[in-house]
Amino acid sequence: MRRTASLVLLACAVFFAALSPLLRWYAFPRLAEIPANQYQDMVLVAKNATLLDYGTMKAKKVPQVTIVQTLKGDVAAAKRIEETAGRDVVVWDGLSYVQGPDGKMVSEIPERYIFDAHSQEPVHATGEMVDGDPVRRDGIEFKWPFLTEKRDYEYFDAQTRTTNPIHYKGTRTFRGVEVYYFEQTIPWTKVPMPKKMPVQGITPESVAKTGTTRWYTTVRRFWVEPVTGAPVYGEETHQEELRGGTLLGGRAKVTAFAGDVKMREDYIEHTVALVEHNRTLVLLMTSYLPWGFLSLGIALLALALWLEALGRRPADPQPVETSVPEPVSA
Repeated sequence: MRRTASLVLLACAVFFAALSPLLRWYAFPRLAEIPANQYQDMVLVAKNATLLDYGTMKAKKVPQVTIVQTLKGDVAAAKRIEETAGRDVVVWDGLSYVQGPDGKMVSEIPERYIFDAHSQEPVHATGEMVDGDPVRRDGIEFKWPFLTEKRDYEYFDAQTRTTNPIHYKGTRTFRGVEVYYFEQTIPWTKVPMPKKMPVQGITPESVAKTGTTRWYTTVRRFWVEPVTGAPVYGEETHQEELRGGTLLGGRAKVTAFAGDVKMREDYIEHTVALVEHNRTLVLLMTSYLPWGFLSLGIALLALALWLEALGRRPADPQPVETSVPEPVSA
């Protein structure tokens, strides 16, 4: 019985020991993915910002500018692209909607972002765009890969339609969560006018005829939870200018928007709570279960060897009965 039990325990030990690396290095990269139907929104604010009044074409201080960013998964489009891409794909339709203190639209820029559901690498397919302009993204956008590393990444900037390094600047603690801090600086760059302008009748084509151009610079900062690759907080020091042309009445340039854009407090709390929940799920597959299975395999192996040793130990010798001869009577 002991030998049979030890063989069963040995088989279980081998099973759990083999399952440990399989779960971490085979199952996790295939099972961990961004849901194709995900929907999320984010509200950012820039307090005491500078904003262009298109009625007077003069910049003025305003109490607050609000930016609403939404990302909505297009499941049907993802399935169509998967048929030719040969991998799991997520399609996000994004919208960055900027409104002034009076609630009126300042700018509205849509995006379509197509990426690998597991690695977050861009997938190039028909429909990839920013503000209606076809683009070919390189590098990440919105989200870092699972198990983010302490290194620089390539990050796509939607305003310039270019990819630039975003630099790892160290490990920090944000609201009790260990995060990696990344920073990217986009120098002054000429960028396209938004397709949808805040003044009725003004179009990018009509502005182009005046010779006026739009320029942009920003310092982008993210605090990224490394296990999930999700930013728990982000902010930008953002500036836009209109330069040259007859639209400015002889002025060289005018500020279109300038402000420190930060996540609203209620969205910070929601994001931190969501990331902490998802972090536990990822750690379950990358750490808790693999190490648990490995420890269980070692314990079962030790128990199997112990039982085998007991089965091989010689039995204690039994005492030999010696008979005393009966006396012989004459």
